Amino acid sequence: MAVPGGVLAYTAAGSGEPLLLIHGLGGTRRTWRHIIDPLAATHRVIAVDLPGHGDSDAPAGDYSLGAQAAALRDLLVAVGHRSATVVGHSLGGGIAMQFAYQFPESTSRLILISSGGLGRELTPMLRAATLPGAQTVVSALARLPERLTRRLLPVVAMLPGLVARQDAGPLAEGLHRLADSRQRHAFVRTARTVIDWRGQTVSATRLLGLLGELPVLLAWGSEDRTIPPHHHQSFATQLPDPHLVEITGAGHYPHETDPARLLPAMRKFLVATTPFDHRLSR
Repeated sequence: MAVPGGVLAYTAAGSGEPLLLIHGLGGTRRTWRHIIDPLAATHRVIAVDLPGHGDSDAPAGDYSLGAQAAALRDLLVAVGHRSATVVGHSLGGGIAMQFAYQFPESTSRLILISSGGLGRELTPMLRAATLPGAQTVVSALARLPERLTRRLLPVVAMLPGLVARQDAGPLAEGLHRLADSRQRHAFVRTARTVIDWRGQTVSATRLLGLLGELPVLLAWGSEDRTIPPHHHQSFATQLPDPHLVEITGAGHYPHETDPARLLPAMRKFLVATTPFDHRLSR
């Protein structure tokens, strides 16, 4: 779909109230493949490739959360929807929160899965992606055979604080994708807008205080080593009526590795909550 900043690739399925699905750093809309069809039974599901990721055009140069959120709002308008429940994973969660802040009139609910933007701590593997020479290192790792990467990552998972063993498959797939120079460039440029060598540099928690009536579901895996689970628990204390689900034993990608346990919580949240009605007079 052509929007002002270029072409955004997306997959759409189903009919009904729209759900906008936003993937994480270096990912694509393929990450939602296990939950698109089940959700499409009751909703219009729109899974998008972020600018510079997957099959979408690269932005003119602005990879910030605000620019990404604006591109997604343009897509939503272009496909004929005034608002949507916005679902974000990891970096996509940070973009979803930025979307809600910039475009509250276009946000019905938020579903944040293993979301970024809720605290400073982050796996050293992603912090390293912001260092000088990161593109060269990522390029070399991405060119390893994917089967070899899948075998090596569980060994890396034995080291404290790096990755969860459960995430070896999604991580290997994502790393293999970065063999493409365009995808790699977008990965590093996007990472540097929200991460430095010490951790996450952007927090959305204070902004959402302005949207106290917005229904929010927080979902995470208990074994997530990419973003600590306590970020979600702490953020929940700032919300008036949070909906929470911890997927026991899951890592950073519960929508890929444990969709059967995540989907019931998403469905229950969508049925139990009323879409947010933003009024400027508030």
